[in-house]
Amino acid sequence: MRSSWYNIVWLVGILLGTALSLQAQPLAGGDVFTIGRIKYSGGGDWYCDPSSLPNMLKYLHEQTGIPTAEREAPVEPRDPGIFSFPYLYMTGHGRITFSDEDAANLRRHLTSGGFLHVDDCYGLDEHFRREIKKVFPDAELQEIPYSHPIYHSFFEFPNGPPKIHEHDGKPAQGFGIFYQGQLVVYYSYQTDLGDGWEDPEVHHDPEEKRIAALKMGVNVIMYALRRYESATTVQK
Repeated sequence: MRSSWYNIVWLVGILLGTALSLQAQPLAGGDVFTIGRIKYSGGGDWYCDPSSLPNMLKYLHEQTGIPTAEREAPVEPRDPGIFSFPYLYMTGHGRITFSDEDAANLRRHLTSGGFLHVDDCYGLDEHFRREIKKVFPDAELQEIPYSHPIYHSFFEFPNGPPKIHEHDGKPAQGFGIFYQGQLVVYYSYQTDLGDGWEDPEVHHDPEEKRIAALKMGVNVIMYALRRYESATTVQK
């Protein structure tokens, strides 16, 4: 019998390998995709932008046909349940702390098919850069070239991530950590995609910015699912 996530990645493979207009069929047993939101320690507001992920899940379903849950699922980095989420999302303002157990569990997941998307909120940067070294001590964050598949996995972003929130007025950038040649951590920096995913009345962003943010979110998730499909196929 296929596992629930085998069904998910099978569907994604169909979507990616055929015309994008293909209508997705419901999964057996009512299985749906959801986002694992990292509930980290340290005092930072891991729960910020509460309307962002429900809106992202809804948009993902509208654009791809993938069955999605209404809400994300909070998960601690040390929780064995983290392996149920091909795509993990982390954001917030302020301090992040990973214990040794957190870091080891995250590394196991990310090196066996999982994917982590860290979305820069103001105040997150220094803490994330410090703590991700516990997960990948020998790796450096590298700027992702615009030619990378993450910018072309569903929608086209020939100039990299869109600029949504001003922050320090710096250009939006995408950084990543690679493991055995594969992108396993994507860091959207000085863009704040989550602001664009929120309800329109929260930040009053122009509609074109909101749509650009949501489209970039679809790209990251689809890239993560493609990576998960590839990794789990190799492991079978």
